[in-house]
Amino acid sequence: MPIAREFSLRLDNRPGSLATICKALAERGVNIVAFQSIPSQKTVLVCLVTDNAVTAQSVLDQEGIIYTEAEVAQVKLANRPGELALVADKLREANINIKYAYFGVESGTNAPLVILGIAELEHALSILDRAASAAA
Repeated sequence: MPIAREFSLRLDNRPGSLATICKALAERGVNIVAFQSIPSQKTVLVCLVTDNAVTAQSVLDQEGIIYTEAEVAQVKLANRPGELALVADKLREANINIKYAYFGVESGTNAPLVILGIAELEHALSILDRAASAAA
């Protein structure tokens, strides 16, 4: 299971804020593979994972966007019932908490991806790798 770099940024909660960032990323050839948006009254928390973190970071810097970065688990799932349940259950068995999660799609294959914010990232990835190997 790969580790991905997640960018979290706060945007003004007004028309065009998200479009500006997405357009700037697209103009530099950066694809957003996973995304979530959580609104509040004046701002929107946007978390995203791209196919090119280095260029995404450069774009955000050039646009003057303040952001934080975190390492997250990027887990490819089969598109069938119960896949997320299996992942969550394997982590539960290891007493690993999923702090947050959201979905995206893998570039090129459009396979479902789940992005997991997990404190024990390395341990979680080894568990998920073993589970994927056993399922294959």
